Amino acid sequence: MLEELKQKVYEANMELPKRGLVKYTWGNVSGIDRDKGLFVIKPSGVDYDLLKPEDLVVMDLEGRQIEGKYRPSSDTATHLELYKSFIQIGGIVHTHSTWATIWAQAKRSIPCYGTTHADYFYGAIPCTRELFKEEIEKNYERNTGLVIVETFKNKNPLYLPGVLVAFHGPFTWGKDAAEAVQNAVIMEECAKMAYYTEALNTNKLQVSNVLLDKHFFRKHGENAYYGQK
Repeated sequence: MLEELKQKVYEANMELPKRGLVKYTWGNVSGIDRDKGLFVIKPSGVDYDLLKPEDLVVMDLEGRQIEGKYRPSSDTATHLELYKSFIQIGGIVHTHSTWATIWAQAKRSIPCYGTTHADYFYGAIPCTRELFKEEIEKNYERNTGLVIVETFKNKNPLYLPGVLVAFHGPFTWGKDAAEAVQNAVIMEECAKMAYYTEALNTNKLQVSNVLLDKHFFRKHGENAYYGQK
């Protein structure tokens, strides 16, 4: 079932250790087939060195496991809530990458200090509120997804393809699993650059709206002109 999607999600998962975004089993990637209403996700706790495409787990949008010999990622309920709420996205990544997680643990959004950030994220990368006690104790992973959705109540998830969950770490998404991984790599670099920028830029001066618009919309939207058609 969904063998082509499994292969793509497998390849995206394998990019995480390759790009230095995960240690041990600290991450997961999923991808969705919207027509079938099914998504594929990494199994829980399986080492990347041992992972094979056939090990990936197929889930439906009711949270039922449709196929797979292993249990799905412990973050599956978070992915599920994002797929249900952000209907334009096709892939999701969660990591505990160092620099992005530093900002999440500080409970801070990542400011947009330059054009590298502005090329991919239309403004500051938001950080969620802290989960309440009852949200942690019951349905923790689902509530993690719901607090991300809450954070994006007045935001476009296609313009800001990622978030920091307070005290936890980053989630990113994209049109497919490969793009979600790319956004995870870019978020990590933006987090690192922002940290060092604040060491020098004591006034914390962020990029102007004019420059933000130019860089973001030359790559995104109907009038984009960056790259090859």
